[in-house]
Amino acid sequence: MKFGPVPLDDAQGALLAHSITTPNGKLRKGCQLTSQDLQDLRASGLDQVVVAQLGRGDLHEDAAALALAEQVAPDPAALGLRVVAAGAGRVNLYAQAPGVMQVDAVKIAALNAVDPMVTIATVPDCHRVDAGTMVATVKIISYGVATTSISVAGAAAVGALLLRPSLLRSATLIETLVPGQIRSDKGRAAMAGRLERMGAALTPPVIVPHTETALAEALSATLLVAEAELVLILTGSATSDAMDVAPNALRLAGGVVERFGMPVDPGNLLFLGHLGERPVIGLPGCARSPALNGADWVLERVLCGLRVTGADIAAMGVGGLLKEIPTRPRPRRESDAER
Repeated sequence: MKFGPVPLDDAQGALLAHSITTPNGKLRKGCQLTSQDLQDLRASGLDQVVVAQLGRGDLHEDAAALALAEQVAPDPAALGLRVVAAGAGRVNLYAQAPGVMQVDAVKIAALNAVDPMVTIATVPDCHRVDAGTMVATVKIISYGVATTSISVAGAAAVGALLLRPSLLRSATLIETLVPGQIRSDKGRAAMAGRLERMGAALTPPVIVPHTETALAEALSATLLVAEAELVLILTGSATSDAMDVAPNALRLAGGVVERFGMPVDPGNLLFLGHLGERPVIGLPGCARSPALNGADWVLERVLCGLRVTGADIAAMGVGGLLKEIPTRPRPRRESDAER
């Protein structure tokens, strides 16, 4: 592609580099200049104009963007995506349903390394999305780009994007109360909201004393409830050790604790396990707030049918320092760190 000033006599069919206002109106950048456009430019007192001229083997920015999007997402519906028409060298991709986006960072980086004029930007890997959320945007920065660049870049990123839709439709929340504690609906309401945005709902409330025996019995009872596809535990007293009441209750019920603790703040005191085929998430106290916390990252993946391992949770530390929330009993302040 050639870029630069040319005489008006040589500009017909070229792409206008910068918007220009003429007596007959505004010519917008990127438009393909016609004979009438050139007359209007002459009427403005110009004898040359800055343009982009595509060469043999070049693609217009819109055609290039669409071609690249079609390579990255060759069957959008099968990937859970929707691709919109190109404009100004850009094609956007949207989620078709609530879920979690899987993004292969290595492939995206490989695409972006082919040619600086050929780019794609995406949401982070395992980012929760709603139906209609933009998940990626392909942008051709120049007015045209070599066809070979598009072919190489597209080949590098095949399979880089996949929407994992929410699969589970219901969950049971078991709450425990310590002696003298007055239950609040705040935690249940916050969890109901989280599930609703993923297309799931809570089964009727289950509230038991904060003891291993009572909680184990409640956990065992969920095996008889078909709707309990996922079990959530919200304790009246924080789970502060892998051998505390809630993890031990899961073991007592015949379940397995796979991970206690996570490098995400707020959300450190989460534990993850399973009871039979049912995943079990022991929620940190911050889950009583609707604000983002580490439990969201685990919950969203589980709802979408993704297996979450201890290694997955360990890898959440980078980016795991989340926004401070008012409900934290000990906010992150210098005065606290000094104690």
